[in-house]
Amino acid sequence: MPVRPAGLAAVLVLAAAGVLAACGEAPPAAAPASAGAALPTLEVRVGTGAERRYDGSIEAVRHATLTAQTAGRVAEVLHDVDDRVRADELLLRLAGVEQRAGLRQAQQALREAQARNTVAAAEYERIRDVYAKRLVARSALDRATAERDAAAAQLDAAEAGVAAARENAGYTALRAPYAAVVTRRHVEPGEAVAPGQPLMEVAALERLRVVVDVPSAVAGVLRAAGEQANAVVWVGERRHEAGAITVFPAATAQSSTVRVRVDLPPGAAGAYPGLYAKVAFAGAAPATDAMPGAAAVPTIPTSAVAVRSEVTAVYVVGADGRLQFRQVRLGRRYGDEVEVLAGLAAGERIAANPIEAARRRAGVAP
Repeated sequence: MPVRPAGLAAVLVLAAAGVLAACGEAPPAAAPASAGAALPTLEVRVGTGAERRYDGSIEAVRHATLTAQTAGRVAEVLHDVDDRVRADELLLRLAGVEQRAGLRQAQQALREAQARNTVAAAEYERIRDVYAKRLVARSALDRATAERDAAAAQLDAAEAGVAAARENAGYTALRAPYAAVVTRRHVEPGEAVAPGQPLMEVAALERLRVVVDVPSAVAGVLRAAGEQANAVVWVGERRHEAGAITVFPAATAQSSTVRVRVDLPPGAAGAYPGLYAKVAFAGAAPATDAMPGAAAVPTIPTSAVAVRSEVTAVYVVGADGRLQFRQVRLGRRYGDEVEVLAGLAAGERIAANPIEAARRRAGVAP
């Protein structure tokens, strides 16, 4: 006669009980389906007005676009993208034929002015001595004085011309303004450049920040919170505690948004200029204050999510302690937490360990 599954389970239980009785131990009680009350659970929380996340971009605190300050042809490019350079290190050189010729011309004009000044000064001294003896007219002394002053003025102008020509010749050598990394190169050797044309871009990667545009009402709350406001920055799945928060004093007319700068900690892993980041402002408003912005959604730990084939779900603990395997739709992930777009409501309790919850729900003792 075939044994039914229910009868087979009873036989196995009786057999196990007999073995335990022979050993002097009582058989364990079967775990009820409502054993979820004994599981570690957590309450589903919602990011209220005290926290809102906004998209921003990362930039270096110190970054510069180096432009040509004189005209010329690119003679040599000494560094390329991703090269680390020291402060005042040579990056690029222009041919500078005209600039060097202008410097030599200015130096020659300076020597001529020095000679004229020497002659005019000596002539003035001679005329002054003769005039003291009443041997020349007053007009001769006045003329010598004027020539001396004119020669001195020409000497000053010649010295300024040399300084300007030397500065212009120095513009043919492009140098790093500080220790940085070359992030972009705009020219190639042989190209002709004009004043104001971009040549290279550099950035110091030691200090980074996130630039984010927020609604004007949010900016007002952040400004009013002052030092009480803080932020958390997510770069991919990496979480960074932000530093200083700077709120711009004016809004953009087209979108009525206000720009906010959030400093990243030194050496923030995974952060580079140009990457997108998520900024979560915490402490910017009390939980009862509805801060405008992105809609608040529940967040749960990723460790509480169970994946069964193509189904993503959690174990919800009911009011009677029973476990329910409920499918959910997840959103963005922030480190150890993930958004729940559908399937859960604020205040519900879920099992913190889905594997243990599955055992309890199946009636398997831990």
